[in-house]
Amino acid sequence: MGKTYEGGAPLAEVVRSGFVEGVHRGSVVVLDAAGATVAAVGDATSPIFPRSSNKPMQAVGMLRAGLTLADPADVALVSASHAGEEFHLARVGALLARAGLDASALRCPPDLPVSDEARAAVLRAGGGPTRTQMNCSGKHGGMLLTCLAAGWPLDGYLRPEHPLQQRLRAAVEEFTGERAAAVGVDGCGAPVHAVSLTGLAGAYLRLVSAEPGSVARTVADAMRAHPDVVGGTRADDSRVMRGVPGLLAKIGAEGVLASAVPGVGAVALKIDDGAGRARMPVLVSALRRLGVDAPVLAEYAEAPLFGGGLPVGAVRALW
Repeated sequence: MGKTYEGGAPLAEVVRSGFVEGVHRGSVVVLDAAGATVAAVGDATSPIFPRSSNKPMQAVGMLRAGLTLADPADVALVSASHAGEEFHLARVGALLARAGLDASALRCPPDLPVSDEARAAVLRAGGGPTRTQMNCSGKHGGMLLTCLAAGWPLDGYLRPEHPLQQRLRAAVEEFTGERAAAVGVDGCGAPVHAVSLTGLAGAYLRLVSAEPGSVARTVADAMRAHPDVVGGTRADDSRVMRGVPGLLAKIGAEGVLASAVPGVGAVALKIDDGAGRARMPVLVSALRRLGVDAPVLAEYAEAPLFGGGLPVGAVRALW
C-alpha cells in the first residue's frame, strides 16, 4: 500500500444549463463476490481516512470487547452517523440511562442535528448544540458502555492508547486486511485509522459475508434491518439500504462511502474535494457494474442542480 494518497480521476461532472461548469475528481474500487478487483479508477490502494465508514468495524470491536445490546437497533445506533431526529436522540438517551450515565459522559463535541428539519426545529424552540445531537453520539455511547462492560476506565476513552481504542483499531485492521497507515482525530474526537479504499471495500464484503450469528454478521444485519437508525429518514445511505435488498452502506465524511451486497460484491469510493453531491451518482455507476439496480438507484443516478428554484442541470457520473 502506498504511503500517500495520490488523488483521483474525474468521476462526476457538474452540468448547468447544458454547460459543464465543474468536475469532481476521486477514486473508486469495485470488488466481486470473491473480493477480486473488477474495476478501479484513481488511487484505490493508498491510505485515506474512511472517517465514519469505519464505524461498522468499530462496532464489531465493541461487541467483541464485551458490549451487550439486546436490541439490534442499538447495534445499528453504535454504528451510526445519525441525523439527530427525535427517535435518534431518545435511543441515545436510553442507551446511556441503562448504564446509569447521561450526556455529560459523552466526549463528542456539542453540535446541532445533521438533519435540516431537526436542526430547524431545535433552533425554533430556542435550543442549541448538545452532545447527544452530535451525529456520532451513538458510537460514543457504545464506547462508554463497552468500557463499563470490560472494566476499563471511562476517563480518556478516546485516547489511541486506551485499551478500548486498541481493540477498535485491531478490528479495523482485521477486516480491511491492512495495518493502519496513520491514526488521526475524527470530527467527533475519536481516533480514525487510515486504510485504502480496496481494504475498506473488502471489509464491507467480509461483514455481509460473515457467518450468521457471528459478531460481524450481527453488525451488518442490524444496520440493514434498521437503516433509519444508521443515518436518518432522508439520509442517502439509509435510503439505499432500504431500497436495495441486502445492501450494507455507510457514508463517511470527506466524500467517502462504502457498500457491499452479499454474493455480489463491494464498492468503496472517495470524492477528493469531499463533495457529498457527487458521491451517490458515482456509487450508482459503480453498483451497476456489479449488476445491482433498483428504483432508488435510478433516483440517485443524477443529483439535481437548481437555478431560480427550478431544476437547470445535474451532477452526473463520468465513470
